Amino acid sequence: MRTGRRWTAWRNRVVLAVIALACVANGLYLAQVPAWRQLLFAVLAVAAYLHGRHLTSRRDWLVLALSAAPTGLFMVPDFWNGGTALLTLGVFVVLPWLAGRFRGQQAALVQAGRERVAQLERERELIAERARLRERARIAADMHDSLGHELALIALRAGALELAPDLTERNREAAAGLRASAVTATDRLRRTVGVLRDGRPWDGRAPTEPPDESVERLVERARAAGLSVELHGSAGPLPPLVDRAVHRVVQESLTNAARHAPGAEVRVEVVRDAEGITVTVANEAPADTPDPSSGGGSGLAGLRERVRLLDGTLRAGPDGAGGFTVTARLPENPSESEVSR
Repeated sequence: MRTGRRWTAWRNRVVLAVIALACVANGLYLAQVPAWRQLLFAVLAVAAYLHGRHLTSRRDWLVLALSAAPTGLFMVPDFWNGGTALLTLGVFVVLPWLAGRFRGQQAALVQAGRERVAQLERERELIAERARLRERARIAADMHDSLGHELALIALRAGALELAPDLTERNREAAAGLRASAVTATDRLRRTVGVLRDGRPWDGRAPTEPPDESVERLVERARAAGLSVELHGSAGPLPPLVDRAVHRVVQESLTNAARHAPGAEVRVEVVRDAEGITVTVANEAPADTPDPSSGGGSGLAGLRERVRLLDGTLRAGPDGAGGFTVTARLPENPSESEVSR
């Protein structure tokens, strides 16, 4: 490969030398050059531009300097003749070659910029996908906590029913089969969630909040930590997955408010109506300067994925007054097809 590059570089230099020497030869005794030879200057100018645009290599300046050397031999006996040849070399070869080289570098910069933008887009998609997968793993963990608990109760009650003295042998066998099925289902659920947790991207960290923490308790903990936050409304008892989604929306919004709007007032509103639950977390303009190292995370992307899986919608963005508002709309009973996806 290195030999091929050297051969290509030498070939490009020879082509440039031929163009430059042809221009020098055509520029001698310019007053006696016929019209058809004067048109050759235009051809040489185009060739020099294309060379600078596509065939540049190292030491091209040295090639041009050596090509201009013969003009010195003619300048000794005939200064004006040699000077004319040197002038034609500069006008019809050097200048077009410089223009071509500049255009080539400009095109290379544009291409590099496009590749950089494409790379950033790919990185952003990967970050969003990682956040979605992490959120799905969290949802799987929530399902394990809620369904595993219910299955354990079923197995316990089936075991108690199996030991009841007034059961027939047939009913006792049915209760034993029910208990075994519940234990098997619990084990399968545990292994499935274990696969989701072990697969990347899963951060491997234990959750920082209690598993059944309410929104009210979450707001109290945030207020105790120094965040100026008020809670309005309550959704009441909810299905486990919807309840965890409401908790995650409030938790992530409070985290972002503390990170990007320090000192700002935060308002959390939870409204439950006939169509579902609406969670709104709005913070005012930051009273203090945010920490520049806080950067941007992927929490909102994960929230969108969690809400989408529950057949809900999430909107997040500036409110026009310097603050930021996150609004999530969740159905009270999401469809089974959406939850299982």
